[in-house]
Amino acid sequence: MTDAVGRPGFCPKWLELRERADAAARAPELLRPLRDRLAAAPAPERFGGTDGLVIRDLGCGTAAMGRWLAVRLPGPQHWVLQDHDPVLLVQAAHRMPSSAADGRPVTAVTAYADLAGLTAAELAGTSLVTASALLDLLTRDALESVAAACTGAGCPALLTLSVTGRVELTPADPLDAAVSAAFNAHQRRTEGGRRLLGPDAVAAATEAFVRRGARVVTRPSPWRLGGPESALTERWLRGWVGAAREQRPELAAGAEGYLRRRLEACAAGELTVAVHHTDLLALPGPSLPGAFVAA
Repeated sequence: MTDAVGRPGFCPKWLELRERADAAARAPELLRPLRDRLAAAPAPERFGGTDGLVIRDLGCGTAAMGRWLAVRLPGPQHWVLQDHDPVLLVQAAHRMPSSAADGRPVTAVTAYADLAGLTAAELAGTSLVTASALLDLLTRDALESVAAACTGAGCPALLTLSVTGRVELTPADPLDAAVSAAFNAHQRRTEGGRRLLGPDAVAAATEAFVRRGARVVTRPSPWRLGGPESALTERWLRGWVGAAREQRPELAAGAEGYLRRRLEACAAGELTVAVHHTDLLALPGPSLPGAFVAA
């Protein structure tokens, strides 16, 4: 997940602003194979020793993923909302829905933790791992740990809204390509000596899960901005251009006028933006290494 300046960000206002666009973008086509897998799982895996599905939401933020998914899955559910921001965890705990798709109860607890210690043993009894707008913020090592933990525990993973690096703005502007390239470079920046995956995250995740014997299904999940999403569009534009300028300071002079033009078009209702993402469902189990279903 990134904030309005392109950095890992968990500002509650930003998360609230993007929630409707996130919900509209997520790929509902992945729910059918997910429901089928959950329904077919043996009782110990499916119920995890509790009365219902056990779902762990990594980097949960304010639990937007839980609010979207819990009401789309049947049966009793117990969510573990995991994040390293205690302020967000307080909000997450109070904002989960209380009932599932069939009216059965949904409960939730919070876990103050990052991904560093995630293991298959920790996921024992977990029915599903979820995350939203998280993959592109990971390093390859962190991603490998997530894939190893999920496949080692035989636990499906629904990982949504990972950036692909493709943005389409209408009407077009001569600087679109340069700003987009600089932003993508910013997403792939090196922090603490390790490179973030950015737009390479979906390909890396697919390879990591398939190598461990999982079946992977991907579907597009683009943001469609403009019109009623003008506030989000404005905030996203400022962050997108700001990150590009930070990555390539030589763009500063042209980027100032570019941002002004784009904000004026947004305010006039003349700008639409497609920010492309991909949703990924990994289904560990009996499928052979190399099993993969593309978008």
